[in-house]
Amino acid sequence: MLRLRVREVAEQKGVSMNKLSQRSEISYNIIRAIFHNPYHVIRTDTLDRLAKVLEVPVTELIEDVSEEQRKRELGQSV
Repeated sequence: MLRLRVREVAEQKGVSMNKLSQRSEISYNIIRAIFHNPYHVIRTDTLDRLAKVLEVPVTELIEDVSEEQRKRELGQSV
């Protein structure tokens, strides 16, 4: 299961949701959805734009996690 690390990377770099939205030209609502749900489904071109703005490789914005971890993070029973 892929998990987005956009929020973590943006926070490390001091980039707010608003700045990320403006610089990437991605809707604020999409950025907010990604920040609040690291399992939000996004297109690869969106991921690429975020990586460019954050000046990191795309691979730094995703990680592979177990289904159990996903359920724990989303507050679902394992």
